[in-house]
Amino acid sequence: MDFPDPGHWPVDPQEDAEIRKDRIWVDGCFDFAHHGHAGALRQARQLGEELWVGLHSDEEILVNKGPTVMTLDERVAAVEACRWVTKSVPHAPYVTALPWISHYGCWYVVHGDDITSDAAGEDCYRFVKSAGRFLVVKRTPGISTTDLVGRMLLCTKTHFIRSLTDEIEGKTDSAPDAKRIAAGAVMLERIKDYATDETALLPGSEVWTWAGSPLAHSKSESSDAGSFKKLVAGNGPRPGQRIVYVDGGFDLFSSGHIEFLKRVYETEKGEAYIVAGVHNDEVINHWKGLNYPIMNIFERGLCVLQCRYVHGVVFGAPFAPTQAYLQAMPMGKVDVVYHGPTTFMPSTSDPYIDAKKMGIFREIENHSYAHVNAAEIVSRIMKGREAFEERQRRKGEKAVGEEAVRQREILE
Repeated sequence: MDFPDPGHWPVDPQEDAEIRKDRIWVDGCFDFAHHGHAGALRQARQLGEELWVGLHSDEEILVNKGPTVMTLDERVAAVEACRWVTKSVPHAPYVTALPWISHYGCWYVVHGDDITSDAAGEDCYRFVKSAGRFLVVKRTPGISTTDLVGRMLLCTKTHFIRSLTDEIEGKTDSAPDAKRIAAGAVMLERIKDYATDETALLPGSEVWTWAGSPLAHSKSESSDAGSFKKLVAGNGPRPGQRIVYVDGGFDLFSSGHIEFLKRVYETEKGEAYIVAGVHNDEVINHWKGLNYPIMNIFERGLCVLQCRYVHGVVFGAPFAPTQAYLQAMPMGKVDVVYHGPTTFMPSTSDPYIDAKKMGIFREIENHSYAHVNAAEIVSRIMKGREAFEERQRRKGEKAVGEEAVRQREILE
């Protein structure tokens, strides 16, 4: 079989690893992390004991697909933060070939049930498919990098969710609707899937929703802590374990968010139980305006759940974690609240005033990715708007041919 010559590939200088059928290989662009990527990695991890992830270089993606939004270093950081990933391998070739995956000791290559083609229009997985070393998992519906770029370019708001609890329970402005109830059940099942541990098979993170005044800034604006409702009964904190609280929008879950969470995890020496509060779409749009958030609360919450530095998630967390809210936290007494500098934070109101009065607030200093947030990513898209619009057009044209190939494979 005519395999590409691997001589120019920047593989590790190590000797070829022993090939293991329980070491799974996945590769891709993984341009700004979203829950569709995480969904594929979760399913791949369930098929083996280890999951190795190859990432294509910026240059190869440019030739075969178009410009990347995130740099290779940023994309590697996102992949390595996924709890189901064993190891990342940068500079993986765009067309997957047996010499490459065999070098890293992987037998099977896993990909979604869509077709990915190179610049010439050929299937990127044609070699591993011919060798019988290709496994298919279901593609996550309703999300893709292309879709998210479209939301930015078109400034749409149709993806917003008024209330995650209402969505899960199928509620509308009137009575619950059967179709929405079914859709809500699917959403809840997805949350449970992403709340699994590093094996993607066993219970992992606890998941809660919070109902209260989302924009309240102080005890005077919110007479109580609202109410918590458990969505997923995962693994709670161990007796005596320190409980850490962080919160934010986590929109377009970027290297800035990931590095912040990693710093918190490392500051606590990996021994604390870290709870992440995720704000409602309403809260983010109130403070940032335009069509923010680019991802709705369901999508953002899934991104946070797949992160290895988080152990519990609260959907719908208030903008200001008041003393009443922190003291009512169902995981137990909060020992410390961490946050980093935020450029859009209102100057007239400090959301962390209660935590500071309680003496439990800590700030994480700026880091090399501190500037990388949703606004930065949108700015990158807008600066290269013409190139990204061309990428969207090329993606649409390639999709026609890729779907035709997919249908032929289904019939064979």
